[in-house]
Amino acid sequence: MSNSSHDTHLTPADSHSNSESRLSPTSPSEQPQKTNRTKALLALTYDILMLAVIIIDLTIISLDLLLMSKFAAQVADWLNLTQYLLVYTEGVHFPLRVLGGFFTIFLIVELGLRWLLSIIQKEYSRWFFFPFAHWYEVLGCFPQFRALRLLRAFFIGRKLYQLGYQVLPKKWIASGKFYYDVIFEELSDRVILTATDNLRQQFADEQANQRFINETLNKNRAQIERMLASMLKQELTPKLQQLAHNDASKQLASEVGSAVQDALYHTPELRRYLRLIPIAGGLIESQLHSISQNIGENITETLIRHFTQPHIAEPIIDEVAQTIANIDLDNPELEQLVSSIVNDGLTAFEQQVKVQQWKHQQHLKLGTLVQSEQQSV
Repeated sequence: MSNSSHDTHLTPADSHSNSESRLSPTSPSEQPQKTNRTKALLALTYDILMLAVIIIDLTIISLDLLLMSKFAAQVADWLNLTQYLLVYTEGVHFPLRVLGGFFTIFLIVELGLRWLLSIIQKEYSRWFFFPFAHWYEVLGCFPQFRALRLLRAFFIGRKLYQLGYQVLPKKWIASGKFYYDVIFEELSDRVILTATDNLRQQFADEQANQRFINETLNKNRAQIERMLASMLKQELTPKLQQLAHNDASKQLASEVGSAVQDALYHTPELRRYLRLIPIAGGLIESQLHSISQNIGENITETLIRHFTQPHIAEPIIDEVAQTIANIDLDNPELEQLVSSIVNDGLTAFEQQVKVQQWKHQQHLKLGTLVQSEQQSV
């Protein structure tokens, strides 16, 4: 019992040490993050050192090119420094060229080792992705593309930004992003406008236009038929149902009744047979004219109600839509209509592309700044 009580009771120092261990910043969950951050910092330090070496190399190469140029020879002649320039060209130029060659070999070896390290660490999903991701370094190994080595500075700045370091002021970053968007928007607009001009030239050809109409409509005849049937059912079915109860249907029924009555009146055989009936023949003839009027009206109203029912009207609408969808495409009016629609669409598209969105964004930002300044005042 004494041992158990001794194990269960903790001193204040023990409890304080346990609480510190629980609150310690080096908890197991944070250790991988610290390790990754340390690796990133080491890699960043290495990149900075390499960038400094590259800047020194490019500076030396630039000075060597300048001193070996005709301009430098003329300036040295004007300043009476030809002997010093001769000392450089004969004694320093060649060793610097050799040193530059060794540095290029060093860059190739360094890039190959980093490629091998990325394969071992499985940095990319495929082993051959590394040179594509570091294309600027691959091209920078060639003497003609030495300037591309400076692009490494951009990626170093991005690494610093990802690690939480503010390399450049936010205003500079916003301005850089703005001009980046401006350049790419203008370039993309030029490409799109060129493509629309090519489309206009293609549609100007009658054969190309007819081929476009045939291919487009033939591929979408079923969809066009369904669309027409759906629109006609949506628009015509309520109108047909209203037609059964409006004044026009009643007027039509009355006219049909009058037409039946008139047809009976102008049937001499019927009148002759009715007159053969004594006494009641005249009465039957007069009543028959009244009955024929009602018969005509009732038949017309029944037919209208019957044909406006959905189960009767919809198959008729489907047949109409199918007939319209299967029209002959060799029609000049249809070609003119499609050409007009395409041209109008391209014109509206070009007008939208020509709108410089970056100007609107700039005006919006200026308006926001003015409003914030007014509110602060």
